[in-house]
Amino acid sequence: MPREDISFKTADQTTLRGWLYKPPNPISGPLPCLVIAHGFSAVKDMILPRFAEHFATNLPMACLVYDHRGFGDSDNQASQPRQEIIPAHQISDYSDAITYLQRRSDINPDRIGIWGTSYSGGHVLCVGAIDRRVKAVVSQVPFVDGWENFHRLIRPDFVPLVNKLIQEDRLAVAAGEAPKCLPVVNENPLAQSALPSPDSYQFFTTYGRGTKWENSVTVKSLEALRGYIPATYVEHISPIPLLMVVAENDQATPPDLALKAYAKALEPKSLHILRGGHFDAYDGSHFEESIKVQTAFLRRRLCY
Repeated sequence: MPREDISFKTADQTTLRGWLYKPPNPISGPLPCLVIAHGFSAVKDMILPRFAEHFATNLPMACLVYDHRGFGDSDNQASQPRQEIIPAHQISDYSDAITYLQRRSDINPDRIGIWGTSYSGGHVLCVGAIDRRVKAVVSQVPFVDGWENFHRLIRPDFVPLVNKLIQEDRLAVAAGEAPKCLPVVNENPLAQSALPSPDSYQFFTTYGRGTKWENSVTVKSLEALRGYIPATYVEHISPIPLLMVVAENDQATPPDLALKAYAKALEPKSLHILRGGHFDAYDGSHFEESIKVQTAFLRRRLCY
């Protein structure tokens, strides 16, 4: 599918880059648009085109897909290293993407939705609550509670080692040294990494191949993850429509945490539970099941 290379400036003048997908057949008038960004450490080339192409082909809408700051084709803020994930920055960048779209004559400024998966599935809960320009929110296998998620991913006997690593990194940066980094995934789940699970390793090493994905994040990213709790925002999304897709056997973003967050959300809201794991939402029959539900939601809530 043809796509337009785009770039836009954030509030702090960082340049983010991505693609704008439009329906293959011309449609008169400005289009609704869905802003799409990836989860923890991933880049736009990994899976996201599959979602954007499906939505733009099957709905009268456009999709803006972009790399988070410091990842893929996007720049990083001068004072911030690459491969660093600060939720507040990425949340603000979603809103800057909306501002960019509102200035385009081919996009309907009053029909803009947001889509996120995993870590960015948490971001869209925050943006949907804060930015009242949003007209629909799709949150797939969302990260909703950093404290709980951190302590389920990291073995209890490893937590003191992570705490020590974070403290050492802070001291090093304060002394003028470069920020410390650690792998996103490791083939050995007992070795040091940000996401120590076999399915995370398989996903990133498979879908990251041939892209600009790097198996590295700063230690500060892990510290920021532990303190990030998007579930605190979810009840404030209403009256904006919310669709949450939860994977029943999700080991990366546990389903009980997502369902607790969903229970706090006010109407209008919709829930779909996939009978698979976290990464099953991106491929195969579970992808087909999920994309069908999401397409129906967007047709009803964003493209009417």
